[in-house]
Formats: sequence, structure tokens, C-alpha cells
Amino acid sequence: MRHVYRVLITGGGGMLAKALVGALRGSPHQVTALDRTQLDVTDDAAVASAFHRYAPGLVLNCAAYTKVDLCEEQKDAAVAVNAKAAAIVANFAALRGAKFVHYSTDFVFDGAGTQPHHVDDVTYPLSQYGVSKLIGERWITAVAKLDYLIIRTAWLYGPGGPNFVQTMLNVARAGKPLRVVDDQIGAPTFTHDLAEATLKLIDHDARGIWHVTNAGQTSWFGFAQAIFEEFGLTPDLQPTTSEAWKKLKPNSATRPAYSVLDIEPYAKLTGTPMRHWREALREYRRIVEPSSNAS
Repeated sequence: MRHVYRVLITGGGGMLAKALVGALRGSPHQVTALDRTQLDVTDDAAVASAFHRYAPGLVLNCAAYTKVDLCEEQKDAAVAVNAKAAAIVANFAALRGAKFVHYSTDFVFDGAGTQPHHVDDVTYPLSQYGVSKLIGERWITAVAKLDYLIIRTAWLYGPGGPNFVQTMLNVARAGKPLRVVDDQIGAPTFTHDLAEATLKLIDHDARGIWHVTNAGQTSWFGFAQAIFEEFGLTPDLQPTTSEAWKKLKPNSATRPAYSVLDIEPYAKLTGTPMRHWREALREYRRIVEPSSNAS
């Protein structure tokens, strides 16, 4: 980044925050990452105290309620973190004149189309998680004099947190059969790549809403197949449908069928296209299991 910042990262215990800390390591920026035990972003007084103490010029808001299925039951908790808390932190950033970066989701779309979603496409979330994130977007954009950057991403995974890749590996290594939906299409996104892309957008003074994922697309089933190929595993893996999964898990959230995001504007602005999701998965494997014999 061309400017030197005091950086405050909320949700510091999560895998995206850890990736951002790693991306900023060795830089001239003064970085403070606070997890939820250190900063309750739903508490105005706590947020005010953090801003007073650390005086950030750049805020990376990684705090989020991301348990998608649980959001269906805990709607108020989802809105409290994904919307109200985001607005609280954004307001303090505006008061300090700090740049505010927030992360949103492909789940703000209904996934009814077959072409990558543009940032200005109509939003229509199908889940309470998506609703809470969309409310957060709208409240952030309403904060007066806020220099904001909202990055929508999708299917996030990386070291240092629970994610689909690790879940698949855990189940496979336990010798259990796997049934994974094959009719939901998206773009798996590696946290390290999202972190680097975030810094590039900031460096290019990007504002407003942007879409950032790894390139390409696949189904959850295709993603699972690739995971096992990379890690050299051959579990009992079979495809299933969203309808069948919903019958099995009736309280689960409804996911968009096609939630690929348009990332071409990012490539045009930065001059750096996002790498393909399969290449990113290979890098993840090298990081988490450097002694793996997978080719």
C-alpha cells in the first residue's frame, strides 16, 4: 500500500484476519488485530475505546457471524454482528477519517441466473445470513463521510479456521461416506489471495462495492473432488442435490444455485487477475500439509 497506516483488524481470531496479518507482516504499517474476546464489536463503548487507543487510519472489518445454518435460528445475533456492529465500527471510522474495509458475501444474491453477478445486480438473499450481510452493506453505505470499501467474496477457506476443505478432509480421514451437493455453483476463494487482493484494492484507492474471488467456478461436489485429488485421498464421495440435502437437513439455510461473482473489474483496476481456484487450493495444501505426497 502506498500510504503507511495504523491498521485495526476486527475479528482478529478468524482465518481472513490471520491472512491479512500475514500479508501485512514485514510492511511499515502498524497492525493491531483484535479477536472477539479483545473487542466486542457490538459494544459502542468498547469500539470507541479501541479507536481511542489505536487511532487507526485503516480499519479491516473481519468480524462476522458466519455460521450460515445457525443464522436461520439466531437471526438477531446475525444482524447484531453482520449489520449493527458493522455500522458501529463504520461510524467510528468516519469520525476519525479512517478508511473502512468490510467483507460481504455472494449470499446477497438469489443465484437464479447463469452469468457472474455484477456488483450492481439486484440483490435478493435467500438466507438469514445473506439478509444480515445485505443489511450490513446498506447501513455502511449510509454512514456519512465514510471512505468505505465493501468486498463481496465467496466460499472462503484458509489456514487458521473451520472451513469446507478441512471439514471434507476430517470426514474422509474418519472413513465416513460423503454426500455433497452438485447443483450449487460458485468460486472457492483462498484467504491468502483475498488478503493480497484487499491490499491491492486499497493501494489503487478503490471505493464502493467490489467482487473478489479466485477465478473459475465449480460445484461443491467438484470442489470436494479436487480437494481429495490434491490431498491424495479416495473416500466414498457421491453427489447429491440441494433438494435432497434440504430434506435431510430441513433447518439448513437455502443457498443460491449460481453465485459466481464478476471479478473482471478487479483485474482491470489492479492489472492482476485472480488466480484459478484450483491453483489456490494447491497452494493451501502446500501450506497446511507441506509433507503431503499429493502431486
